[in-house]
Amino acid sequence: MEGPDGSGKTTQIDLLKKYLENRGFDIVIAREPGGTEIGEAIRKIILNRDYQEMSHMTELLLYASARAQLVNQVIRPALEEGKAVICDRFVESSAVYQGIGRGLGVETVYEVNGYALGDVAPKLTIFMDLDAETGLKRKKHQTKLDRMELEDLTFHKRVVEGYRQLAQLYPERIFPVDATLPIEEIHSMITSEVEKRFFQK
Repeated sequence: MEGPDGSGKTTQIDLLKKYLENRGFDIVIAREPGGTEIGEAIRKIILNRDYQEMSHMTELLLYASARAQLVNQVIRPALEEGKAVICDRFVESSAVYQGIGRGLGVETVYEVNGYALGDVAPKLTIFMDLDAETGLKRKKHQTKLDRMELEDLTFHKRVVEGYRQLAQLYPERIFPVDATLPIEEIHSMITSEVEKRFFQK
């Protein structure tokens, strides 16, 4: 599940989890950065508001490090046990935030993350499409924004456009959804896509 801050990923993950459980799946929910003890420690470094001097490459490598730990400790073992994994953000987040937002290049991000992911890749990436202004307004209701959320509007606009570019480049695996639609309508669109991709012969 991908999308800019404030796009409603968490709500849709909860609904998708219930839907898949009703289909008989054992579900594992993971989040990025984090999801493991090591990953959560890295998350605190990445999102710390006091670390404004962090270089873009350091940021990319920290995200990849947290992702490598998540893949090896949580995602791969779950898949080997026949479970379904829903991840709140994954490699596309790095492609747009660091590759496009920070200007490091999408190819660089995918190359670095190739080492982190190994043979693990998402079967479906759901992109919650929401313009940057609306997303930031939703997040401003929080008491304290983290280091990434504190970036200016121009950065967040690049991120959203980056997601849209990736969705056009990789339509076979990235499914965009209008995040301004009602929650139940979005859920219906997501489950229809899941049915089509995984359950219909």
